[in-house]
Amino acid sequence: MSTNLVMWNPSSDCCEWPGISCDIGGLDRVIGLDLSNESITGGLDDSSALFRLQFLQSLDLSSNSFSTALPVGFANLTDLISLNLSNAGFTGQIPIEILKLTRLVSLDLSALSFPGGPALKLEKPNFATMVQNLTHLTELLLDGVNISAHGNDWCKALSSSLPNLRVLSMSNCYLSGPLDASLAKLQSLSIIRLSGNNLSAPVPEFLANYSKLTALQLSSCQLNGIFPQAIFQVPTLEILDLQYNKFLQGSFPEFHQNLSLRTLLLRKTNFSGTLPQSIGELQKLSRIELAAEGNSFTGPIPNSMANLTQLFYLDLSSNMFTGTLPSFRKSKNLTYVDVSHNQLTGEIPSSHWEGLRSLTYVDLGYNVFSGSIPSSLFAIPSLQRIQLSSNRFGGQIPEFPNVSSSLLDTLDLSSNKLEGPIPSSVFGLAKLNVLELSSNKLNGTLQLHWIQKLPNLTTLGLSYNNFTVYASGDMSSLPQIKKLRLASCHLGMFPDLRNQSELFHLDLSDNLISGAVPGWISELSLLQYLNLSRNLLLDLEGPLSLPGLSILDLHHNQLRGSIPVPPSFITYVDYSSNNFSSFIPPNIGNYFNFTLFFSLSNNRLTGAIPQSICNTEWLQVLDLSNNSLSGGIPSCLIERIKTLRVLNLRRNNFDGFIPDKFPRSCELKTLDLSGNTLQGQVPKSLANCTVLEVLDLGNNQINDSFPCLLKTISSFRVLVLRNNMFSGLIGCPQINGTWPRLQIVDLAFNHFRGNLADIFLKTWEGMMKGGNRNLEYITYDPLKLTNELYYQDSITVTVKGLGVELVKILTVFTSADFSSNNFEGPIPDIKEARILAEELKETEEGSNIGDEDQCACLLTFAIRSLVTTLVFILFVHQLEVINYSSKGPRSYRINATVSFVCFVFVTL
Repeated sequence: MSTNLVMWNPSSDCCEWPGISCDIGGLDRVIGLDLSNESITGGLDDSSALFRLQFLQSLDLSSNSFSTALPVGFANLTDLISLNLSNAGFTGQIPIEILKLTRLVSLDLSALSFPGGPALKLEKPNFATMVQNLTHLTELLLDGVNISAHGNDWCKALSSSLPNLRVLSMSNCYLSGPLDASLAKLQSLSIIRLSGNNLSAPVPEFLANYSKLTALQLSSCQLNGIFPQAIFQVPTLEILDLQYNKFLQGSFPEFHQNLSLRTLLLRKTNFSGTLPQSIGELQKLSRIELAAEGNSFTGPIPNSMANLTQLFYLDLSSNMFTGTLPSFRKSKNLTYVDVSHNQLTGEIPSSHWEGLRSLTYVDLGYNVFSGSIPSSLFAIPSLQRIQLSSNRFGGQIPEFPNVSSSLLDTLDLSSNKLEGPIPSSVFGLAKLNVLELSSNKLNGTLQLHWIQKLPNLTTLGLSYNNFTVYASGDMSSLPQIKKLRLASCHLGMFPDLRNQSELFHLDLSDNLISGAVPGWISELSLLQYLNLSRNLLLDLEGPLSLPGLSILDLHHNQLRGSIPVPPSFITYVDYSSNNFSSFIPPNIGNYFNFTLFFSLSNNRLTGAIPQSICNTEWLQVLDLSNNSLSGGIPSCLIERIKTLRVLNLRRNNFDGFIPDKFPRSCELKTLDLSGNTLQGQVPKSLANCTVLEVLDLGNNQINDSFPCLLKTISSFRVLVLRNNMFSGLIGCPQINGTWPRLQIVDLAFNHFRGNLADIFLKTWEGMMKGGNRNLEYITYDPLKLTNELYYQDSITVTVKGLGVELVKILTVFTSADFSSNNFEGPIPDIKEARILAEELKETEEGSNIGDEDQCACLLTFAIRSLVTTLVFILFVHQLEVINYSSKGPRSYRINATVSFVCFVFVTL
């Protein structure tokens, strides 16, 4: 919007016009012209009257839209001392005529970057030529100009030509590094802005020698090495921006009182260590950002930070801070607090938030905070966003005292231990846009139409609580919800959402909804996510013709009949655990243009796998297990789907041979073909699947020797060859470290023979050392939506002669079953496993293996904390006497007459 031009009056003296300044010698010559931000559009040519102002000393045309090449007419303004053309819309090569402006002290040609590339460029003249002619410059701002110069060239050009340079601002100029030592000559430098260049080098020590340095901005420069601590202690430094240099390492020094630091930005670098207590000495510090994706700050947040009275922006998120949260109530200007994704603990006193009248954003999520939610937090009138998810807050949700004047936009209290009803004041927060209360212990009842009191609400999450949501009544007055999560809310019927035209995410899973999926679902044209799993649904009233649907989850219902054809752009389809019958549609693969996950497991399907599935380009998980499919496994399924990570065809009626077509680019992590009637040998090409973790070929008719061809696959966790016709020895010659991560092996009911290879067993380090001691499962998540949608491996193990299916495989679970083979000789001396048994604390209940004739596993124990290792080792046939002794009275003795032995080792 023009502010100066509209006030120019031709009938008055131009020296009185706003934006114009004249000399004071009585000649009324225009020496200054400021037309910045005047919304000027169109071109500027060399004939413009502007270029006849030959006495002009200062010209500012910034923030306009000239949209033309830089005119050579600027060369006429030889008296110019200051020229500001920043963000003025000029494009193309900077003309050589600008070199005539030899009196320039300040030159600003900077421009914001835009998708088409840089607006201006320096080729002829190049950068060195330009600065050699403009030797009086003290301020040079060329941000966004394409200079394309190497560090040795542009650094030396500056140091040799501009000895008095104070401001160097050349961000996003296509400069390369390193920063040449010649820059150390420029001792007048106060501001250095070089962000967005590919410097790809360490930060030089000489930057700490600039005695006048106030701003150093080097974000997104591909910096590496260790950042010099001395730069933190430059007394004049006010702004330090090193963000988005993920290879830049460093730590904080001790700070002292005389520092000027106001802004400290280290987001997404590789800094580490602790925050020193002396950080509280930075009395001018107002903004600090240490958010990680690389940073790993540890230890407590210093209590001394409570003394940072000028602080208004604090982001310590995604680090490894521990301990309690200090109070920031002395920071009266504080507007933003984010300490999410750390390991902070303890209760937060209500007094921490008293007096913070400017606070707008608080994110304490993904920590281990406990106790009640501070009631003072809900009383801050300026607060717009409260995110406390994934903690251990308990008690009831406080009431909001000033709902009529509240500015609250987001309230996220999900994944805590909150109890009681939803406070009535929540429904008075008229500006509320996001309400997330999922995964708590809230109780009572809620009528869905109550949310009509929240006219701006777009996201509602109430899943997994203890209350009941009633969806009856008139829903026509509901606000336009975009994301609705009502899983496990005891819903007995579909909410009437046909008027929710903006809905793109709908989760009604784990309820009691019966009958048919209503036809109006297909009228929700923006729907991208639909989860109706774990209900009592029987039918679909019509096809799911939703063009934008990406995720469709209908598993664990009672749906019957033919398989619904999914929308064309679907990414995730789960039809498992229903009553679908008949065959898989021959053309179903034609709808999988972008599909990553497809499951039809646990249905009643018959027939063959259609060839069209082989046409998919992106499929990563294909699960057709537990059906009655028949025929051979299509070779194209293995050969052509190069993206496949999980192939599960277990418990069908497939026959023939396993295709020997695994490509060299094989990325399979899980291959489960168990419970069929497959014959032949283990395909040699399977060795190409070098990241394979789970291989289950059990309960088939495979006739082969031990699969030593797979010995180089170091990622193996599960190997099941049970109940086939394998034979021979199980050792692989000339190996030292086969399958170090192996945790489950089942070779039972085959024809293996010979001694159990002692050295071979010892290479299974994952079994002997308990594997991963964290409580995690073997999973694959094609959409990277952890805890929402992913594939979980399962396995059947034999305990006391009974098959037990583990629907989830813990990485701490280890099992070995060698029963019903022809092994002979001594049991291998597995010292590591024995050590695990000895790790049982002496204060636990003693162990006892007895009643050997009944083949029982009778080791008893009291578990006081996390079970970290569980090992089953089963052997059958001729066993020699062994005696396991440990310090103290505990010993295990097994007679040679025992026909079935089971050891269980548990460490706490």
